[in-house]
Amino acid sequence: MMVVLPVVYIVVFLCLLVVLGIHPQLSSHSRFELQRRVRAGDSEAELLLKRHMLLRDIFSLQRVISAILLVVLSVIGVELFHWAVGFFISILIALEAGALARVSLWQKYSQKLYEKYEAKILAVIEKYPAIFRTIRSVAPIPNDHYDIESKDELLSMVKQSGDVLTKDEKRLVINGLSFNEISIDTVMTPRSMIESVKSDELLGPLVLDDLHKKGYSRFPVVKDDIDHVVGILYVQDLLMIDPKSKSRRADAVMDKNVYYIRNDRSLKYALAAFLKAQRHLFVVVNEFRETVGLLSLEDVIEALLGRKIVDEFDVYEDLRKAAGTNPQKNNLSTKKRRDV
Repeated sequence: MMVVLPVVYIVVFLCLLVVLGIHPQLSSHSRFELQRRVRAGDSEAELLLKRHMLLRDIFSLQRVISAILLVVLSVIGVELFHWAVGFFISILIALEAGALARVSLWQKYSQKLYEKYEAKILAVIEKYPAIFRTIRSVAPIPNDHYDIESKDELLSMVKQSGDVLTKDEKRLVINGLSFNEISIDTVMTPRSMIESVKSDELLGPLVLDDLHKKGYSRFPVVKDDIDHVVGILYVQDLLMIDPKSKSRRADAVMDKNVYYIRNDRSLKYALAAFLKAQRHLFVVVNEFRETVGLLSLEDVIEALLGRKIVDEFDVYEDLRKAAGTNPQKNNLSTKKRRDV
């Protein structure tokens, strides 16, 4: 009996060090990401997710086993060393066993041993949830809730997302988050670069060829000056003109429906207005009802996507730049209009 007890005492002490040396390593991925990987069939992620979900129960089981081993050591210690010395040794073990268990080599061994049987341990915890609810104690719980306190913080996270998002995806998210803060006058074709057509202009072959070369698919039709827009001329409609017809003036072919929008409105408002009016071009006016530019649906979508859109009638990739090669010197004047 006196030979067996010291051996048992040493074995129990070593078991205590093993248990205290276990420290389940949480995945660097969030629970959401682990769940996504599990759905994709990743078996390693399935084990990591179980560990993530059952972390409190793992720590609770560790504490219960450690407590039982300490009690066993105390009982054997009293038997081996008498009660005073045995009690003192037990207190010493309780205070210092944790530090001994954290020695790197020993902790590495303990962790390796745990990982070997981890799947079985987690299976037991899942099989007997009622028991583990009873022994559950306070333990560290991973924080899966990301409290983003500002749009700037979210934008910063997107920019620093590395390869998780492609360049196009980053650009789309960033532009989408800023969409409501971008005003129309930052993306519109400015007044000085508007290419327009006079309402009484005859649409002969030379004029049609000139309009097509300018690179736009639609033009405002003006009476007197740019502040008197009376219609919109579409290039594709010009192809339907009968060359023998006597009525080839711009005002005979144009779309007479003209829509206006304030230059200080946001692109979000402009997009809603385009969808509501089912139009592709707005005349942009300022607070004095003066024409300050043109806004197309393509301008708004380009600002949202962060890249250019070239339709089947466009010759140039950058229409505003193309218009800049032949700026129109439009004089200012006022006129009452109907706004979107």
